[in-house]
Amino acid sequence: MEEKDKDGKLGEIFKKVLTTGVTAAFMTEEGIRTVLKDLPLPKDIVVGLIENAKSTKTEFVASVKNELKSYLDKIDISKEIDKIVDKYDFDIKATISLKRKKKSKGEDSDE
Repeated sequence: MEEKDKDGKLGEIFKKVLTTGVTAAFMTEEGIRTVLKDLPLPKDIVVGLIENAKSTKTEFVASVKNELKSYLDKIDISKEIDKIVDKYDFDIKATISLKRKKKSKGEDSDE
């Protein structure tokens, strides 16, 4: 019975470490430390998970950036603006008002 309990605890710890590893890519370093502080893990494993999370986050951001850049590079801005101008009427309302600035001490009047 004791061996089964031990395996169950190790399974839960492993599951939490794996889940933390995946979600850590979207967390701050301090957030990762907070999640891992409750787990009975050696310091080198915690450091490894944090470093892995940092590199995963960096790779993820670079991947999203490259995909977005690739998508935007395919868009012809002039063509898209022409489509908008052809399909929509523009209704622009504007209000412009001038307000005299308050004079600060020592300023001469220009009146």
